[in-house]
Amino acid sequence: MLIKKQLYPILILLLLGSFLCFSTWSAMRAAESGPEVSDADYYSKGLKYTSTLLEKRAAVTLGWKVSTRLAGRTLLFHLNDKQGHPVKSAQGTIFLYLPDTASSTQFSLQEVEAGIYEFNLPAGMTGRINARLEFEYAGARMNRQLLINLQDNP
Repeated sequence: MLIKKQLYPILILLLLGSFLCFSTWSAMRAAESGPEVSDADYYSKGLKYTSTLLEKRAAVTLGWKVSTRLAGRTLLFHLNDKQGHPVKSAQGTIFLYLPDTASSTQFSLQEVEAGIYEFNLPAGMTGRINARLEFEYAGARMNRQLLINLQDNP
């Protein structure tokens, strides 16, 4: 009987000690690993899920098509409607997800001709860069994901 009374405090202390060790270990892992999120805007996209679906449906009914071309350090985007006519005066935006930053960097696209939008890549930018292209016109919005692979030019 005396052994049982002495065993309970030891078991309780072992339980508390293991809990503290596990809590310390998990806190250290969380502090060292950093965020594991591939898309920094995932939460806001989840909140706007219904409106995003409506925008996608609107873009589909408009039949927009975008073609992308890289000329030197200039990205050219040709935006056409269902009939192949250029979409003029759309608001174009590109979001660059640079490797060393936690969030995206937003740039506006310039319309150089009817339905042709361009973006000049900053000097010194090389490697693989994830990007999201967004066009908006008359309440309809279209998004495209891009992977830009820039080589070093000696």
